[in-house]
Amino acid sequence: MTEPRRATEPLFSIRPGQAGDAAVILSFLDGTMEWLVAEGRTDQWGDQLASADERRVARAQEWEKSDGLYMAMLDDEPVGALVVGERMPYVPEAEVPELYVRFLVSDRSRKGQRIGTRLLQHARGLAEEAGVDQLRVDCFRGPDHALVRYYQAQGFDLDVEFTVDRPDADPWPGQVLVMPLK
Repeated sequence: MTEPRRATEPLFSIRPGQAGDAAVILSFLDGTMEWLVAEGRTDQWGDQLASADERRVARAQEWEKSDGLYMAMLDDEPVGALVVGERMPYVPEAEVPELYVRFLVSDRSRKGQRIGTRLLQHARGLAEEAGVDQLRVDCFRGPDHALVRYYQAQGFDLDVEFTVDRPDADPWPGQVLVMPLK
């Protein structure tokens, strides 16, 4: 997917994942986590960098090898990542065929450039091409519901709430959202 641009704007595109993208994903996550910590919002992902967490490193490496990873690019620079596929194991099964947004992140230094929106539009296009009935996503349902409102602004509707128990932290409150396609 390539969008038209003005002569002074960088070229936006989305490409499939490739070798080396795990390190880029981790750098995006680290930047987001640093921002969340600075905002005092450690209830979502904690206060440790993703690149220092073996579990998150392994997950990023797994995504890099999957066929569900897509990278947003401005010219030749990665600026966001999207992973689509099957629903997360802690989310109830869908009653209709779907594509699930498993992960979405963008470079915090690019805030306001609609990178997440463009990646979600790409996910919707993938879902429509696959002929499924819906696109679903889950997110942190924190006290301010900021992420929930973000996904609603992208065209998703509230679905079910859930909670994930964590051994070394408070339970993680989540919200599933759905975008019907048919």
